[in-house]
Amino acid sequence: MAENISQRYELRLRAHPRILADVRRAVGARLRLWGRDELISAAGMCVTELLSNVHKHAASPECVLTLENLPHGIQAAVSDTESALPVVKEPDFLSESGRGMFLLSKTAHAWGTDLTPTGKTVWFTLRAEAVEP
Repeated sequence: MAENISQRYELRLRAHPRILADVRRAVGARLRLWGRDELISAAGMCVTELLSNVHKHAASPECVLTLENLPHGIQAAVSDTESALPVVKEPDFLSESGRGMFLLSKTAHAWGTDLTPTGKTVWFTLRAEAVEP
């Protein structure tokens, strides 16, 4: 009998550096459940960056992390109440910050932002490697 595992995972949280390790563990557990082990490291880094941006730039730390298992990979999104969109800058590697969205843009296969009635959603997709039969 096949298990009915949800292909969508949602986590409501308050973005703060103290919770990032726990969120990465939750993301890793969900991706393992979906058989997406090869995406855990990249997904953890990208989700950490999006949540760090909420903590640093949004008026409220309240946000929602959503993961979706897709036929060829995953999509993750963080929705918050801030309407200002993230900016990808060429990083100054001597600076303490400013590299996150650059790294996300180089790691994810696609990413983007959507304005919502209550703020914005920043999303990214990661493709799984094709498995040869």
